[in-house]
Amino acid sequence: MVKSAKKTAACGCAAANVPDYFGENVFNTKTMRNYLSNRAYRSLLSTIVSGENLDAGIADEVADAMKTWALSKGATHYTHWFQPLTGSTAEKHDSFIQPDEEGGVVMTFTGKELIKGEPDASSFPSGGLRATFEARGYTGWDPTSPAFIKESPSGATLCIPTIFCGWNGEALDKKTPLLRSMHALSTQVCRLGKLFGIDCEGKRAYGTLGPEQEYFLIDKQYYQKRLDLMQTGRTLFGCRPAKHQQMEDHYFGSIKPRIMTFMQDLDRELWRLGVPAKTRHNEVAPAQFEIAPVFEELNLAIDHNMVAMDVLKETADRHGLTCLLHEKPFAGVNGSGKHNNWSVCGPDGKNWLTPGENPHDNAKFLVMIVALMKAVDTHADLLRATVATAGNDHRLGANEAPPAIVSIFLGEQLTDVIEQIEKGAVKGSKKGGTIKVGVSSLPTLPRDATDRNRTSPFAFTGNKFEFRAVGSNQSCAGSNVAIDTIVAEALDEICARLEADVKAGKDFNASVQALLRNLVKKHKRILFNGDNYTAEWQKKAKQRGLPNVRKTPEALKALIRPDVVALMEKYQVLSKRELHSRYDVYLHAYHATVEIEANCALTIARTFLVPAVMRYAKELSASLCGVKAAGGGKLPESAKLLKEVSSGCDLMLKRAAELEKAVNDKSADKMLEGMVRLRTVADSMEGVVPHDRWPLPSYADMMFML
Repeated sequence: MVKSAKKTAACGCAAANVPDYFGENVFNTKTMRNYLSNRAYRSLLSTIVSGENLDAGIADEVADAMKTWALSKGATHYTHWFQPLTGSTAEKHDSFIQPDEEGGVVMTFTGKELIKGEPDASSFPSGGLRATFEARGYTGWDPTSPAFIKESPSGATLCIPTIFCGWNGEALDKKTPLLRSMHALSTQVCRLGKLFGIDCEGKRAYGTLGPEQEYFLIDKQYYQKRLDLMQTGRTLFGCRPAKHQQMEDHYFGSIKPRIMTFMQDLDRELWRLGVPAKTRHNEVAPAQFEIAPVFEELNLAIDHNMVAMDVLKETADRHGLTCLLHEKPFAGVNGSGKHNNWSVCGPDGKNWLTPGENPHDNAKFLVMIVALMKAVDTHADLLRATVATAGNDHRLGANEAPPAIVSIFLGEQLTDVIEQIEKGAVKGSKKGGTIKVGVSSLPTLPRDATDRNRTSPFAFTGNKFEFRAVGSNQSCAGSNVAIDTIVAEALDEICARLEADVKAGKDFNASVQALLRNLVKKHKRILFNGDNYTAEWQKKAKQRGLPNVRKTPEALKALIRPDVVALMEKYQVLSKRELHSRYDVYLHAYHATVEIEANCALTIARTFLVPAVMRYAKELSASLCGVKAAGGGKLPESAKLLKEVSSGCDLMLKRAAELEKAVNDKSADKMLEGMVRLRTVADSMEGVVPHDRWPLPSYADMMFML
């Protein structure tokens, strides 16, 4: 039996019909109604829906209700589920058991235990916010994201989404600044709403998100034979097979039975956890796939994406598969991203990035579009910093990912309107109709009036902006913290100007037109509708003054630039210390990742590949000696093969020594260069040594044996 889903106001689209078991492992508002008193239910609902302060007086009742529900699901433990700066999730399990006075135990869970936990803060990366001897850290319940049950073969655990902060209140996680940025965005969107005559009293605005998740699947037996995949998430060696993605026959192709079984199981698990998985399909590269959800409120969408990444791995393992979430697990073919589809739901419950059905809404829509232009142009390097990782450096600029140059795609029709705004006389649209930028005269703008641009880092796609640069293994939180905050800043400045004009008695429509015109003139350089991969665009972007930061260490510097510090402190999203901590954590992670990869490459080359090549050279030598003896002492042409193999072995050892020196020098650039040079030689040997003598599963094995 299936139920009809309600319309999702945030994105204006209908959710999928799903079975009755959707959300059965989630303590959602439907479940709460069955376990809470009416007073507690309404109080908690107000916190969840309207963002009102949590009533601490209901904490004990909510905790007891959660415990009762969790016990009915077979749970014996609870955990505060949080998202430290590692980029993954963390949990410490405590049982519900408490000793009674008769030598037995009772199952209890108090409001105090629900609201606050205390993991060891110094054991997580903090960038200096917590020293080793300063261990105290706190997790704090986030009631806006529902608790859920995580099941295992032998039991279940109640997972309670929380923030994670230090003893002094500084954020040690990704959720805390996200919630702060959401508040900053809501404040400014509601402020704009008041200018447009919208009732914002007691209401809030919020960002919405639909993250598309790309991933690879390979047979577990191959994964277990690849030390590089197990330790680094990507293949450090491997020849690209003769056939890979060049026939373009895998993308949206018929899904193989084994993969379909996995996907069906995956959907069931996600739906039980309340994750609204909507779309599934083959991606471009062989063994690559994608899953996408229905839009949700930003905080919940990010929590659900973190859950989805865990469920992807767990479900794959049950099916004898391994899920690879690295941004570039295989060289020479598509990497994997996480397309960050961001929009804004205003206090009126409408998506403010949807062209409206009346002039009033369309004027508001154009203000939002121009605000995005201003935000992205002003802080392009900050957006680039949020997707800067060692893994993503291998992907950005490749065939499936945008380049490191951040630009905005608006499409032909909307760009035409923007250009007319700049000229100050909007007379028409390429799609027909008379257009004037004013509350009283702007007609409906057609939706989907243009093509999409998959090479653009920041593309408008009808009712949302798609930030395509986020890596598949990343949390979306960092990018959305940045987007929320830079849009809040842009709207703040726009509202201040309009409020001043209104106070001075100026015509509101005229003020909107003048403001938009000035902003378009100043920030139009960020617009580009063409092919972002071309050398011509790189040249043109440089002429426009757009940053092109290719490597993570340089990109991360934006996090501690004075204007970014001022921005984040102004809207109380991140303090200077918190920003510097993140810079230190992410820079350390980059260098540690590269060094781990380099050491792993050395181990594989010296203990797997070189011995295999030497054994094959020995076989060739023995064979050639026999042939020579039988042929009267004359060496056959095949002797050249022995020379090629022997030379390759020597060169591999030489390249390994060079890489070892780079590791000892602690130079990330030299390590990356050394790995490429070593790989080039090793991959050439893979093309010579017989398949059954090569110690690593090949690309063809891993990508086609499913």
